[in-house]
Amino acid sequence: MSEIRKVLSAKDISIAFGLESPVQVTDKVSFDIFEGEFFALVGESGCGKSVTAMSLLGLLPRPSAKVVSGEALLDGIDLLRLSLRDLQKVRGKKVSCIFQEPMQALDPVCTIKNQLLEVLREDSKESALQKIQDGLAAAGFADVDRVLKSYPCEMSGGMLQRISIVMALLPKPELIIADEPTTALDVTVQASVLLLLKKMAAESHTAVLLITHNMGLVSQYADRVAVMYAGRIVECGSCADVIKTPMHPYTQGLISAIPNGRFDLSHIVPIPGSVPSPEAFVSGCRFAARCPKADKECEAFPTRRGNAIHWANCFKI
Repeated sequence: MSEIRKVLSAKDISIAFGLESPVQVTDKVSFDIFEGEFFALVGESGCGKSVTAMSLLGLLPRPSAKVVSGEALLDGIDLLRLSLRDLQKVRGKKVSCIFQEPMQALDPVCTIKNQLLEVLREDSKESALQKIQDGLAAAGFADVDRVLKSYPCEMSGGMLQRISIVMALLPKPELIIADEPTTALDVTVQASVLLLLKKMAAESHTAVLLITHNMGLVSQYADRVAVMYAGRIVECGSCADVIKTPMHPYTQGLISAIPNGRFDLSHIVPIPGSVPSPEAFVSGCRFAARCPKADKECEAFPTRRGNAIHWANCFKI
């Protein structure tokens, strides 16, 4: 059996914001994504997951944001060191993005047809149109011709996000970054959109980096998951391992706080305290102030425990 190809290898990515007194918001973030894999980066708002993802394509605000250290290798090329001109050759072709707000991601004054054709500029119009029609049909649109003639304002959020998925997949990228793609959608629509993304990406062997704070969605759709807290990855492993046997106290807290579908919410145990601001980040364990297992040992940088498949950075495992 041949080894599965590694699409992206992110290693020790540290990002800071600020010009005069920069504040580091992520600390040595590392993960690998393999061909055809649905990989989730999960954590509370402000933990650094979207910042990490946007750094891969140079989409961080300049000059306030700066990559302090690290690398992100795609086909042996470090995305973090590419010039803007070289990045433009990667964006859309090798790495595509699906954003939170499809209404904002799509041009309101252009038809869906013209926007999708723009993605396939290098194809003949006839060939491009056929690929677009096939993609929309695969996404579940029965009235493809009407969709192509429509403007974004004439469609629902769920329909627009399905179009965004088609747009991301048309150039056959190696990786799709899906930055909380279901945040603006109804709960009933979220499942269908993510199921469609996973199905279409699997058929084209495209890897997906899903950015989310929703552990419920992760448990249903992700193959592997990395849990972020205060700018660091604290646990990583297969979705089944992390959900069923969480190692890090923070991950255990997230799992305990998920409703089980019953009206009785007495089983939910909230995590005490709040996430520290980047200015208050410490060199040791950043979860120690909220962790029931913390002691003096946790003032040092946490050591990695576990194995190559499922690991966590914690002294108390």
